[in-house]
Amino acid sequence: MDLKQLWKQRRTGFWNNIVPYIGYVIQSGVAMVFLFVVIAFSAWYTSFVQRIPAGFPIRWVALLLLAPLAIFAGYRTYLQPADIVFLRPQEHRMQEYLKNSFSRGVIYKCIGLLIVYVTLWPLYVRADADARPFGWFLLLLLAWKGVSSYGAWQELRMVQYGAARGYRLLRWAVVILAVAAWLWHPLQRSIWFELLLAVLYLVALRIPHKHRVAWERLIRVEQSQSARVMQTLGWFVDVPSSGQKVSARRWLSKWGSGLPWKPEKAYQYLITKTFIRTEVFPIVVRLILLGMLLTWWTAGTYFGLGVYLFFLLIAGVQLGSLRRAHAESFWIMIYPITEESRRSQVLGFIFHLHAGFALLLWLPMLTAGMDGLGIIGAALVLGVAVAYLMRRSQRNKWLKEEEDI
Repeated sequence: MDLKQLWKQRRTGFWNNIVPYIGYVIQSGVAMVFLFVVIAFSAWYTSFVQRIPAGFPIRWVALLLLAPLAIFAGYRTYLQPADIVFLRPQEHRMQEYLKNSFSRGVIYKCIGLLIVYVTLWPLYVRADADARPFGWFLLLLLAWKGVSSYGAWQELRMVQYGAARGYRLLRWAVVILAVAAWLWHPLQRSIWFELLLAVLYLVALRIPHKHRVAWERLIRVEQSQSARVMQTLGWFVDVPSSGQKVSARRWLSKWGSGLPWKPEKAYQYLITKTFIRTEVFPIVVRLILLGMLLTWWTAGTYFGLGVYLFFLLIAGVQLGSLRRAHAESFWIMIYPITEESRRSQVLGFIFHLHAGFALLLWLPMLTAGMDGLGIIGAALVLGVAVAYLMRRSQRNKWLKEEEDI
């Protein structure tokens, strides 16, 4: 069996299923919106670089932007559940299959890191009087990207799930510490520190017991990655539903449990638990936290208003994916819940969440004080309007889908 060819066939088959939907995504206007955002950001960024405020925390900005990109690692193996049976006899040769997943995962992530680094460099070199050399800084980021990617790959092989989670936290801590040391400490001292830190981390990775091939974990990660791609496409066009990762999140388990056991609340209970336990929750939380940070940073400016509305729109799109949750479930069809009740419960839940997020994103803008009162007031009005208009749009789409059936 040619394992390299098998990997290529599966990769080609996956993307052959995705490419037909790309045209619908472009037709939805996302390309024009993306182009407009790029042009607007370029104009604002050029102006900002030319007039950098005194005391601008460029090192913190560089740490917040570059460290996560140096840490993040994701791999597409295209493994399937049946492989546990049919490919297991080839386990001793699976390195031939998996090395393409590892190398491509590292290369593609490095391209994203390079784009952000080159974009940030004009601001960094003008705002930091003791800026690091361009080449050395880039080399350090790529080196830690490689170390982090190797660490993430070893985490997938660890026998104990608790050990994998602990080493994931260790990887984040090590890379953040390394980038921070590079930004704040003298060049020669930080180089020796980086080398010592990398050696200690790589030695620590040899301690946990590992599978030769962690079949179940790799298959679970692949299903999660595939589901994310389909979920993203689902924002623009109907796509076949795909299983996604479900997390218990016991610290949020009481959310929704107080709802009365009545038909008019049944679907609200289900959609609340779905939001808590699926990938939508951490994605939205990260968007809100990043949006709050950026709206605080740009509070009182028209650009800050644009940032506020942009993150509110993206959060609304993510929440809109809940509308399709359980849409194809057999059990939903036999529950004594009318379609109108289901629609109102789901859209009501999404609207209340979206309105709450609009308020959270708006609160950091109050730091602008009285000088930005007009922009602050306009942001609140526009935020409520966006939440209402997105609910109306989702309701119209839902009604149209019901008419087409």
